Amino acid sequence: MNTQDRIFKAARKLFDEKGLEGVSLRNVAKKIGITPMAIYRHFEDKEALIDALVLDGLAEWSARVEALPPCKGLAKLEQIGEAYLDFALKEPRRYEAAFLLPSRQARRYPDDFLAGRSPAGNIQLKVLEEAIAEGLIAAAPIEILITNAGLSQGLITLYRAGRIAGGEDEFRALYRRAMQRSTESFLKEKKR
Repeated sequence: MNTQDRIFKAARKLFDEKGLEGVSLRNVAKKIGITPMAIYRHFEDKEALIDALVLDGLAEWSARVEALPPCKGLAKLEQIGEAYLDFALKEPRRYEAAFLLPSRQARRYPDDFLAGRSPAGNIQLKVLEEAIAEGLIAAAPIEILITNAGLSQGLITLYRAGRIAGGEDEFRALYRRAMQRSTESFLKEKKR
């Protein structure tokens, strides 16, 4: 394993253990036995190291979505929503890296999504465009995508912060109902 990979692996381990507060250049360097200044040969600054964590989280998220079995229509949105929930609850630090850390590499609504820079977003936008073509919805796909992303991320954040009572099963049921209601709110009246 080369030094850059060792630095990244140490940063990810520290992030997994202690969150962003644990990822100092000094801590990373100490973990692999180099000087903090040596990190600059491989990463421009701490932000570049954080960017690498973000890209790693986004790559894991994209891989999860691409591995989902085939599914048609708006059910695909539900399937991706479930995968998002699983990602957040089963790999919380990688989820944080992908969706919560400030980063120059973070995807931004709407531009990065409309430009096709999000594999998961591309799939969802395609499903929504097909739903428009079938006359199921009339709203702009990007607005539905942003609404559903905001709702799912908000619910997950509240749950992880202990702000939603009950255990994981109850939360999963609440999440599913809320996401279903959100999607249904965009359906044309006659199709409900």
